[in-house]
Amino acid sequence: MLNEISANRETRYGMPAADQIVVNRHYTLGYSYYFRQAKWALEIIDPDRSEDVDRFDNFRPDLRIPELFRADLADYEGSGFDRGHLVASANQAETEIQNSETFLLSNMSPQVPSFNRGIWKNLEDAVRELDAQKSVLETYVICGPIFNFDVPVLTIKPKGNKGVTLPIPHAFFKSVLTEDNKGRLHMWSFMIPNEASDKPLEEFLVPTKKVERYSGLDLWHKLVGSEIEKEKTKIRPMWKF
Repeated sequence: MLNEISANRETRYGMPAADQIVVNRHYTLGYSYYFRQAKWALEIIDPDRSEDVDRFDNFRPDLRIPELFRADLADYEGSGFDRGHLVASANQAETEIQNSETFLLSNMSPQVPSFNRGIWKNLEDAVRELDAQKSVLETYVICGPIFNFDVPVLTIKPKGNKGVTLPIPHAFFKSVLTEDNKGRLHMWSFMIPNEASDKPLEEFLVPTKKVERYSGLDLWHKLVGSEIEKEKTKIRPMWKF
């Protein structure tokens, strides 16, 4: 059920296909019925954090997703996995409703706790630091899970009588696109295994083309031309323009 109608600014440079497009006030995501979680989530980092609201922590199912395909709180209870944000709560903290929307379970994927609270959080913090640079006008971010079908896909066991499972991603990607005050675009992409890591973030930089190959997504597809294709094939040093 692909709905391509979206007025949100974050889709300016394109959004990949999905079973269901879910449009929120400040971010858009593409949901997979097969995986019972988002394939991708797309946002513009909120630049106005001068009046940050408290973190809501009101995790809840997204009732816009058909019941058979949506994750519930019970799926995560006792699983040993975190309800890991795709769009970070701290990225959308200008208003209460803006922050609350990031706690919909459609915005969550099962993450190893030490990954979620460690290197994934470090990357979220680093992206906000990038966005805070004076030369950056806007920062677009798309992220999502990666499944490797060459190895077994583990699942969180079913709860209740629905008889469905919640697959656990092998890794996660994040692709960052900035527009600077001279109108230039810059791109960085990361792929990080869903496990604890104390490695520097720079070690997880990869060409955007590699993310596309592993995720099956066409990223930033409204950007065309040889320069963009070149940008997608290289690894730009972290936050270097």
